[in-house]
Amino acid sequence: MILLLAYLIVSEGEPGWAETYLNYPGLEAWKFINLAIFLGAGAYILGGKLKAALHARREGIQLLLTKADQERDAAQIRLNEAETLVGRLDSDVAEVRKRAQAEAQTERERLNAATEKEIERMRYQANREIETAGKVARKELQKFLAGRSVALARESIRTQIRPEDDARLIEDDIGQLGRAQA
Repeated sequence: MILLLAYLIVSEGEPGWAETYLNYPGLEAWKFINLAIFLGAGAYILGGKLKAALHARREGIQLLLTKADQERDAAQIRLNEAETLVGRLDSDVAEVRKRAQAEAQTERERLNAATEKEIERMRYQANREIETAGKVARKELQKFLAGRSVALARESIRTQIRPEDDARLIEDDIGQLGRAQA
């Protein structure tokens, strides 16, 4: 626009320049002059409000940037803490494994001791049962042998006793009964 006005002023000495340039179809000078006046008045009237709005917008953007920086710093701190925790995780896992192995070894030893104790208890119980079974078997054998001895003695007596020995034994038993009553 300024270039157009400067050209018009320089070419002022030419005849018919005003009709040529000021009424050129589609580029009439009065439209540009009108636009310049309108923009100048608008800038003058709205300049303070526009300046205040732009200043408020600038402050809002700066506030958002400050808040974003604070959030970024907080996120960086959390990231550093997480990385520290992850770094300690390996040592914690190793410690847990070590503790688990120690507990497993202790449990194995406890189970071995309990097993040995149970085996010893079962041996003692088996020995007692064997002794008891032996005593019962001896008593049964003694009963059997006593019964068998009595049976053999009866058989021997029946085969060796004569009728006169039988009569004499009966008389002796009757005599003993009589003396026992008296």
